[in-house]
Amino acid sequence: MTLRTETDKETGVAVVTLDRPHRHNALDAPTIAELIAAWQEFRFDDDVRAIVVTGAGDRAFCTGIDRDFGVPQPGSPYSMDDPLLTVGPKANDLWKPVIAAVHGMACGGAFYLLGEAEFVVADETATFFDPHTTYGMVSAYEPVYLAQRMPPGEVARLTLMGSAERMSARRAYETGLVSEVTPPGAALAAAVRCAQTIAGYPTTAVQGTVRAIWAATEAARAHAFAQAPHLLKLGSVPPEEQAGLFTSRTRRGFTVR
Repeated sequence: MTLRTETDKETGVAVVTLDRPHRHNALDAPTIAELIAAWQEFRFDDDVRAIVVTGAGDRAFCTGIDRDFGVPQPGSPYSMDDPLLTVGPKANDLWKPVIAAVHGMACGGAFYLLGEAEFVVADETATFFDPHTTYGMVSAYEPVYLAQRMPPGEVARLTLMGSAERMSARRAYETGLVSEVTPPGAALAAAVRCAQTIAGYPTTAVQGTVRAIWAATEAARAHAFAQAPHLLKLGSVPPEEQAGLFTSRTRRGFTVR
């Protein structure tokens, strides 16, 4: 198992933990499948009224898709398959509130999960970045999620600077990506406290509010997602070149702002 789920039936809060700390909680095929199954299970579990998602270990919340998890793609940009498009709660029609508790690195495909959470709590160790452009890949879906919370200029800087720069938890709070910054190690407890409060309210009112908030951005998100496969196919360098860039640039330094 690469995912742990724990439900406190007394409070109505479930905690979902990405449990691949040896891989910085990167998402491989089993983890993706387990996440989808968990969201689907929570849809029908009336004991679960709010959810917290976090990562195991102390180095990362999630570092996106595991590079050892190859995804064969058809040649046409009209038929591209993105394995992370179904990894989040909203993609699985789950309208119970989800809060992300972040520590350490959150990058790349992690934004699929952060983007479908109601809000993000991060501790002071958290850093956010998107390495796609560094390795010759178009960042297409991640900016769509980020643009729902951050000013366009901040989204542009985070995605275009790639792995050369990491956004600190404090800066993420200032730009709207993060709603609360805690001392190191305290993000999970803070997120659970929020979830417990929300879970204590009438569930139909909470889920209706979640649905209303997301309705405000659904049309723009769907329109942007429709363009993403074409941009990825047209703008990304071939996989063999990506591998070379990854090897040559992984050891370079970065700055935190």
